[in-house]
Amino acid sequence: MLEHRKLGSQGLEVAQIGLGCMGMSQWYGATDDTESIATIHRALELGVTMLDTAEAYGPYDNEELLGKALQGKRDQVVVATKFGFPMKLKDGSTAKVNSRPEHIREVVEASLRRLRTDHIDVLYQHRVDPDVPIEDVIGTMAEFVEQGKVRYLGLCEAGENTIRRAHAVHPLSVLQSEYSVWERNLEDGVLPALRELGIGLIGFCPLGRGFLTGSVDRAENYPEDDFRSHDPRLQGENYDHNMAIAAKIKDLAGRHGLTPAQLAIAWVLHQGDDIVPIPGTKRRTYLEENLSAAGVRLDAELLREIEEAVNSSQVAGPRYNERMMAFIDR
Repeated sequence: MLEHRKLGSQGLEVAQIGLGCMGMSQWYGATDDTESIATIHRALELGVTMLDTAEAYGPYDNEELLGKALQGKRDQVVVATKFGFPMKLKDGSTAKVNSRPEHIREVVEASLRRLRTDHIDVLYQHRVDPDVPIEDVIGTMAEFVEQGKVRYLGLCEAGENTIRRAHAVHPLSVLQSEYSVWERNLEDGVLPALRELGIGLIGFCPLGRGFLTGSVDRAENYPEDDFRSHDPRLQGENYDHNMAIAAKIKDLAGRHGLTPAQLAIAWVLHQGDDIVPIPGTKRRTYLEENLSAAGVRLDAELLREIEEAVNSSQVAGPRYNERMMAFIDR
């Protein structure tokens, strides 16, 4: 069984590895609700307690899937969802970042219905809205805490200044941001601020969107509706350069009897007890492989070798395309 970690100072406690559910509904190829639900149920059997979703995933489909999967099991898990992402709607239009208080209220009530629950455990602002003061956003989110409809608050991809301003209005329990052995932009300012304020970190994409497993193809080989087709790190010369890094990770893992995924997730787990990675998958096989990383112990020498393998060849390309990078509050 997985160990538990305490995040923030408001009482949030979850298993040391969570499950990102986004890929069950979009962005990563064909979907299979039957296998996805089986994966969610298997995660609960293996001790996972945090399941991560958002209104934007689908959109809406992922919350509905999770609500269906958790019938009769809701009290076993911490459900985290988000609002305010610049998402493409089912009618083909694109919604902008939106954290207006009236919109937050609409979204939270809709998320509760889709999730078939009377409360959301962790509510995140999915991306910072530059047109709405963060104080107004957190004040609105806190209304739901007072009503008992939300238990803990968090932000996604927020910068240090925004985090401090938000935390002053209502305590944040967690920040969610991309964090892996090859994506470490948090370490200079954001992560120290989180630790100063007593806020936990939920790290998504600990496998670098699958790249660290060495099994990802070139961007141009994915269909247009697959997120990876737009990933700058998978394009042209960037792909060739970055595959050399993935090869080093694969070789290092193999020499220690591990898979690349196990090594990458274990590295995140070793960065502090206030960090919980949420690798995403829609298949039970990968879920079980990912969770087995909890039993991996990395000594100082192996940690040094991992650092050297990545740092000796700087990652080529930004983690998002130009449009998506514009929504990162750094």
